[in-house]
Amino acid sequence: MGAGLGIGVAGPALAAGDEKPAAAVVNLQGVGLPVIADGRVRNYVFVSIRLHLSGSASMEAVRAKDAHFRDALVKAAHRTPFTLARDWSQLDAVALSRSLMASAARIAGQGKISRVEVLHQAPRRRTGIPTA
Repeated sequence: MGAGLGIGVAGPALAAGDEKPAAAVVNLQGVGLPVIADGRVRNYVFVSIRLHLSGSASMEAVRAKDAHFRDALVKAAHRTPFTLARDWSQLDAVALSRSLMASAARIAGQGKISRVEVLHQAPRRRTGIPTA
């Protein structure tokens, strides 16, 4: 069911020979974020995000907040763009992760998300834009 909506979820699983379960993660639906330079939208970059959950987080509860996480990301990207100064084909993954971690406490609860990972970035335009 989740795969049809573009939401991926991986729960705790035991690897062969390991005694410790893998951490639970929730993959958010892809979202397009603007690249803004000189006050103009120059490009859009579509990002795939993975939320790493802490032991106290419920996957179902976090998965239900998918739209809230994506909304927080879009609002943050318009407020303070994650644009790299010399490359309009990708976003600053560190700043993006930091911003979403700050919103995660409000959305999912304090300490529920342990890490935000940017899995993939795909620019809408690949030519005619400055790159580093």
